[in-house]
Amino acid sequence: MSQTAYRTHHATDVTEDLVGQRVKLSGWVDRRRDHGGVAFIDLRDSSGVVQVVINDEEMARPLRSEFVVELEGTVRMRPEGNENPHMRTGKVEVEVESLDVLAKSDALPFQVSTVLANETEGKLPGEDVRLKYRYLDLRRPSMARNIKLRSDMMKAARTVLDEMGFTEVETPTMIKSTPEGARDFVVPARLVPGSWYALPQSPQLLKQLLMVAGVERYYQFARCYRDEDFRADRQPEFTQLDMEMAFVDQEDVMAMTERLIQAIWKAAGHDVQLPLPRITWQDAMDKYGSDKPDLRFGNPLVELTDYFKNTPFRVFQAPYVGAVLFKGGAATPRRQFDAWQDWAKQRGAKGLAYIVFGENGEIKGPVAKNISEEERNGLKAAVGAEDGDAVFFAAGAREASQMLLGAVRVELADRAGLLKPDDFAFTWVVDFPLFKKADDPDDDDVAVGHSKWTSMHHPFTMPSKDWLDTFDQDPEHAMSDSYDIVCNGNEMGGGSVRIHRDDIQDRVLEVLGIDEAEAQDKFGFLLEAFKYGAPPHAGIALGWDRTAAILSGSDSIRDVIAFPKAGGGRDPLTGAPAPISDEQRAETGVDYDPEDDE
Repeated sequence: MSQTAYRTHHATDVTEDLVGQRVKLSGWVDRRRDHGGVAFIDLRDSSGVVQVVINDEEMARPLRSEFVVELEGTVRMRPEGNENPHMRTGKVEVEVESLDVLAKSDALPFQVSTVLANETEGKLPGEDVRLKYRYLDLRRPSMARNIKLRSDMMKAARTVLDEMGFTEVETPTMIKSTPEGARDFVVPARLVPGSWYALPQSPQLLKQLLMVAGVERYYQFARCYRDEDFRADRQPEFTQLDMEMAFVDQEDVMAMTERLIQAIWKAAGHDVQLPLPRITWQDAMDKYGSDKPDLRFGNPLVELTDYFKNTPFRVFQAPYVGAVLFKGGAATPRRQFDAWQDWAKQRGAKGLAYIVFGENGEIKGPVAKNISEEERNGLKAAVGAEDGDAVFFAAGAREASQMLLGAVRVELADRAGLLKPDDFAFTWVVDFPLFKKADDPDDDDVAVGHSKWTSMHHPFTMPSKDWLDTFDQDPEHAMSDSYDIVCNGNEMGGGSVRIHRDDIQDRVLEVLGIDEAEAQDKFGFLLEAFKYGAPPHAGIALGWDRTAAILSGSDSIRDVIAFPKAGGGRDPLTGAPAPISDEQRAETGVDYDPEDDE
């Protein structure tokens, strides 16, 4: 590491190779221990920790935790028996000869010591306190590792993208509002009173313009903004690794993305074997009840619609009946099964039907008495159960029932300890529908026109080749050339082949209920550009916060973002959002009324 006015070495540079040499170090007092007139200080900097020894009581007396110090001394081996094998510098120490206090520290609101981290990790204050003092929270070793990992990931990504011929291009963060589903954050234009910029929800249209411009292979670590209602683990501003490529098809994009993922994971010390597996969207829903299935464990859903087609049980007289196996669930007390009902209701379901398989094939549970003897006899084999197991059922609309069972499947695995953060199960989800019903309350990344249909991804997604001629005649079943990359039950990113032909784009917009005037108003600049030779192109974006969280084993994306927002978009550190003064309101034209000019 480079030498500066305050140091010749970083803490972890101090190893056996430097024994007998004089060094200058600077950092924070991580921990202090006093032994008979001798003070042992763990000195911490961005690289790690090294032990220093101070034999002068007067020199050591003022030092407290988190004081910032500069010191000089000689490196020596630790006395035999005093080595610390858990530290990179555990065989050596620095005997201090001079020391200056560069800055003092008040008592901390919570412990950040590297050495004491394991003892205090579970005793941290609430997240609001951690975010208020985020600059202290980032000193904790786990948080410091996350920030360094994120940097290493970016470096690895840039390296491999450069090798593949990509050009990094920055697109503007003040643009015209375009329909991408969520609400825009808007910025008043002081010089044009009554007009507003929007902060981009993604660089989608701009990166497509770069394809028309001949850039061919573009990427950027793009800041994106969505004014959404609060949801756990979402941020109003986030980062995505955004990529677009000309003269490629879906297979090309997926191959390049796989190479990128392999490089990112390698930077964190993990090997990813290519090619990555694939599953169709329909199979993902049918087998796992999710379009982002967690494949670290098995236990797929079992469809029983045909099995119960003649059932006398009214609840199972439904368009879809499915089940998920609860291995060993027969030992579960009744009160815990009751708790499962509350769990299901919190997810919008009416409840969660179940049966248990006792000894000698006996079937028990609230549902057991409602199914016929014939249905009872073959049920164990149909669901792949054994004596001592239980089964949860869902019946009703296909997709909603599958999603409930998919959530049950993951919850069972979590309670069984099967969701290990250092196991990485990737899959591509392909063959998505082109459209979906517009009344889906979870739609937050589709463009809504004046139609009962919205885009499954966005309105610039190319229909699959088999549907080019008929997608607008049968929107319900039309398929698209789109793809999501999933890891451990999380959507890391998604993309699609884009529409580059104006005749296809016009037909897609018509299905979405976006007429020509509205299309020109919202994204006419893109449609205009496509008149001047738009190449076939496709792209993908990886959610960088989510990717970093998966790779670091973090439970929340907030733990891999340096300065995240809390619930409702609040920033406990700076107090944002906050009112502005009357003078600022007047200057920015927030309250401008065109009628005042008349």
